[in-house]
Amino acid sequence: MTDEVRKIKETRDKLNNVSSSFCLAKWLQVTMHLQNGHTHSCHHPQTHKIPLEELRTNPTALHNTEFKKKQRRMMLDGIRPKECQYCWNVEDLGGDRISDRYLKSHDTWALPHLEQIANSDWQYNINPRYVEVSFSNVCNFKCSYCSPAFSSKWVEEIAQKGPYPTSDRFNNFEWLESQSKMPIPHRESNPYVQAFWKWFPDLYKTLEVFRITGGEPLMSKDTFKVLDYINENPNPNLELSINSNTCVPDELIDKYIEKMKRITGEGKIGRTRLYTSVDTWGVQAEYIRHGLNYYQWYDNVQKILKELPLTKVTVMCTTNLLSIPNFHHLVDDIYPLKEHFYSNDRKVPITLDMAILRHPVHQSAVILPPEYVDMMKPALDFMLTHAETHSNPYKGFFDFEIEKMKRFIDYVKAGPNQAEGINIDVSRRDFKKFVDEHDRRRGTNFKKTFPELIDFYNMCKEPVLI
Repeated sequence: MTDEVRKIKETRDKLNNVSSSFCLAKWLQVTMHLQNGHTHSCHHPQTHKIPLEELRTNPTALHNTEFKKKQRRMMLDGIRPKECQYCWNVEDLGGDRISDRYLKSHDTWALPHLEQIANSDWQYNINPRYVEVSFSNVCNFKCSYCSPAFSSKWVEEIAQKGPYPTSDRFNNFEWLESQSKMPIPHRESNPYVQAFWKWFPDLYKTLEVFRITGGEPLMSKDTFKVLDYINENPNPNLELSINSNTCVPDELIDKYIEKMKRITGEGKIGRTRLYTSVDTWGVQAEYIRHGLNYYQWYDNVQKILKELPLTKVTVMCTTNLLSIPNFHHLVDDIYPLKEHFYSNDRKVPITLDMAILRHPVHQSAVILPPEYVDMMKPALDFMLTHAETHSNPYKGFFDFEIEKMKRFIDYVKAGPNQAEGINIDVSRRDFKKFVDEHDRRRGTNFKKTFPELIDFYNMCKEPVLI
């Protein structure tokens, strides 16, 4: 067992000494989707609506909703909140698995505050230390698992052509409206954005990690407003992160680089990071993330690593069934960047993160026959062969990167968890309906792009025996 894994397990024990369901993320981490007024703490639970009546008298209700406070009370009492099923699934696999409950609570923005949170009143309005915010859904991508709530391009497609013909009518406006997830057009007045800027000066004082997501953040004026605020109000203790698909027009990439050079070069901020998403390699990645040019993405990642020598990059992979065939080529591409952009000032220039896709179910890897995950073995073998060692510090794949790869493989092999209520036959039929409609609407060709998955596709179209 490595020192890092041992420390994570020590954090697990500290959490469980408070209660077996205690997680610091519910207090200290928040994602606020201001385009539709939704919030959640940790990215695994479904979002919930921020009541405007709470927000009118309390702008911190962007995070401290009454609903969320009740989940905190459950955690203090040792009750598992249903919305946190992702971590319960991992922990119930047995074998001393490391869940995100442990990983998030172990992070530097969380662990030092454990005792304070454990002894706090669950009704207290707390300023989170890790804040993720989406100002709008403006985006130039239509990722296959995304939603009109997070992509203006998806709004355009569904408005023109309607929802997909899956059993749940994927991305139908009626469902989004029933869940209050339809985005406020970015050109209209938005009370949630107004509340954010009212709260931000106070929130900013104790922020440790601030992350801007979207939509595509580099297409939002509020993103550059934040950068200007930091330039005028230095905060050397703050880690600033921005999500970007890095396939926006060159002038936006250059504007981001120019502003970040001023902030980082003059020491006005602590660490800086770019989170960029790609879920596999090449044309298969482009199929999943419609609008992506894989080689433009790769070139811009290198440009940012070169032009911003203090900024780290995290490649976020939303691992799903379409990720599997070519994932080994992606790790092949990431590995040389670890070495090439290494420096004494930035020993870890780039890392790989893997979040397991659960929704939409028709793209979840658990609906594959479990043997398909063997296609990930070359990627795992490559990571193990090129792992960081004492003789090659920093320049290989880290334990946490390898652990997440193993976790994904174990998750797929375990198959659908009954607690999630997945009907595998319906989900497989939905998968075929989705890719057929995707090809018809967008001029793509699933069979040509994913020859490794043709047998699975054919399995999905076979009639179900009753």
